[in-house]
Amino acid sequence: MVKWIIAAVFLGQAAGADPVAQVEAAANAAFDRMPVVQQVDRIAGLCGADESVNAVVAYCTSTNRILLARHAAAAPQTPYMLAHVYGHAVQVQHGVADFALRQIRQRRTEEAMLRGLVTRQVECIAGFLLARAGVPPFDLDTAFAQEPFTDSHWGRDPLRIGPEVSIGVAARAQWLAIGQRGDLSACGPGEFTAELLIDALNR
Repeated sequence: MVKWIIAAVFLGQAAGADPVAQVEAAANAAFDRMPVVQQVDRIAGLCGADESVNAVVAYCTSTNRILLARHAAAAPQTPYMLAHVYGHAVQVQHGVADFALRQIRQRRTEEAMLRGLVTRQVECIAGFLLARAGVPPFDLDTAFAQEPFTDSHWGRDPLRIGPEVSIGVAARAQWLAIGQRGDLSACGPGEFTAELLIDALNR
């Protein structure tokens, strides 16, 4: 379980602004077919999730919706966490996830490396969406006591068997920062280029 740390990352934001709503609006403006965000009392029990699934946010690809825990909606880390699962949604809805799955099935011995590249791109998309949303730069290193999103947090029903990937906080922070510069074309780690993302972007 991620331990929340008090982080003053949104103190510079205008009074009354809702960063979660801003991220949602930015994602829908930038890409088509984005999932609906549904605030829920708890994620476990929905879309095949159990207690091992991320308790704050999860993307159910079977119904194309993001489940967001009400208790965490106002936390300073939540806009980033929402942007992260939107990153998965962009990949799923615009062909990257299909390409990645084909590669993983063909190259099982390289699965960890391939999933690591996918995750780096997700973090970059998240940073891009945070920048588009006008959310101040987000520092992963100070916001979390340990690496976030190493648990199941996206996939088909049942979510409890969704992918679990660890690439380390430093790699996540690096690619999030690249995305926060606002250039989606930079979100191409290794063989996972940004071409499909650029094609999908509503400029």
